[in-house]
Amino acid sequence: MSVLSIQLHWQRAERELLTGKYSNAHTVQYSDRYDLPVDAAPGWGGDPANTNPEQALSAALSSCHMMTFLALAAKAGWPVASYHDHAVAHLGKNPRGQMSVTQIDLHPVVRFDTGFAVDDAALTEMQDRAHRYCFIANTLADSVEINIL
Repeated sequence: MSVLSIQLHWQRAERELLTGKYSNAHTVQYSDRYDLPVDAAPGWGGDPANTNPEQALSAALSSCHMMTFLALAAKAGWPVASYHDHAVAHLGKNPRGQMSVTQIDLHPVVRFDTGFAVDDAALTEMQDRAHRYCFIANTLADSVEINIL
């Protein structure tokens, strides 16, 4: 099995750590070379210019789903020319009353090489297969909805 990791760095900028009076801004480092500025979601006082964990979770799911779709499409001989997605994380309370990402919606748009087409049923089935085989989707269980555009 693979072991994959990140480095997270946070340093208090304020004199004291007091409730509601400190910054959540931090850096997540990927592959020892790419630093991503992260903060709380804007609704929780974070800087909207930075990504937030909920967006990162959506990005991980969207990316994994796309890579799985591309692998399946390649095996099926589908000449995918481009793939675009708009992933949306929904925040709310889970059945235990805790704040949670309650659902992530994916809105994939797939374009093929000129002259190639598949019908809506085949595209839907391939997206469903991608969802079933995506590692991140399997981790999140039933909180993903795929809306094919």
